[in-house]
Amino acid sequence: MKDAQAAFYDSLPLLRDFNNLTDPERFTAVPTEWVLGVADVVDSTGQIERGRYKAVNMVGAAVISAMINALRGQEFPYVFGGDGAGFAVPASAAEAARSVLADLRRWAEEEFSIALRGAVVPVTEIRQAGKDLRVARYAPSEGVDYAMFSGGGLAWAEAEMKAGRFEVPYAAPGALPDLTGLSCRWSNSKAQNGQIVSVVVQPTARATETDFADLSRAVLVAAEGLDRSGHPMPESGPPIRWPPPGLALDAHVSRAGRNLLLQKIKLLAQNLMIGLLFKSGKRLGNFEPEHYKRTVSRNADFRKFDDGLKMTLDCDPATLNQIQTVLEQARKQGRIRYGLHAQDEAMMTCFVPSATRDDHVHFVDGASGGYAQAASAMRA
Repeated sequence: MKDAQAAFYDSLPLLRDFNNLTDPERFTAVPTEWVLGVADVVDSTGQIERGRYKAVNMVGAAVISAMINALRGQEFPYVFGGDGAGFAVPASAAEAARSVLADLRRWAEEEFSIALRGAVVPVTEIRQAGKDLRVARYAPSEGVDYAMFSGGGLAWAEAEMKAGRFEVPYAAPGALPDLTGLSCRWSNSKAQNGQIVSVVVQPTARATETDFADLSRAVLVAAEGLDRSGHPMPESGPPIRWPPPGLALDAHVSRAGRNLLLQKIKLLAQNLMIGLLFKSGKRLGNFEPEHYKRTVSRNADFRKFDDGLKMTLDCDPATLNQIQTVLEQARKQGRIRYGLHAQDEAMMTCFVPSATRDDHVHFVDGASGGYAQAASAMRA
């Protein structure tokens, strides 16, 4: 039977209107006994400059995939950040979180030559530092919901991790996290309105929750003038091509110690069959290609709150100018920091427990740096 702490997240209401998340009252304090896990790629900007953003993105998404598999269906709040991720779990899952992060750090280094930071921070430490960790659940469709974070605790924990505190050490050589279901077989989606714009906005210490809520509403109102509020993925789903552009990444992620070349050949065959199914549109058993593609778009997380506002928008020049005007005014007033990064395409990384259910998870980002580049611009 699930204990009361583990049932906390299940008990939260599902919010269907993203604009409601600008209201601080919609967020609920995470139980004090919980812990917060955080991870991010070291020098993600340098990795991006070397053309490795898809690998960075995949390693960031792997944090969530591995935790979902480790907790075997138990619901918990998590958020994807492009070059990293954050998640909260009850004390009973704290050791599992440490084990997963340790395995991921070793795997990312051995499989991709990418250094991954990892830390597990008790919520008590967050509150002793004068921050809080609050969460809400946003459901963009009937199939999935995503966690939204507020209170400053996530940003504080990430800063502590980068300072070397609460570190989870590397697992032994050869450690392999369970990444079943993690993939990136979709092709990038090209901008239809102008550019794919990655937006990262964070409140400063001078901003009250009301200040940031008002600013977030203004940005969202501007984005609502775009088709589908700027959703960067086509309503019928992203394109799929053969051979898939992410084949090498998928092979590294799914091989689980097996021969890399053989895994690539296996994936080529699998993706050929999938591509033929999507092209024909014919149902195979319980799998309906057209329904699946539409669900992919509905389930995509192109907007989120994680102690700030992040969006990946298919944006026209006039709307981008409107958003920049709102943000720049708030920056000059000392209420926010923000960064923008424009590119031609959006990309998607997916976690698919089953292709015959609607609970597949799709993380959206800009295809040439996205959130990581926007955050870099904000720091600059």
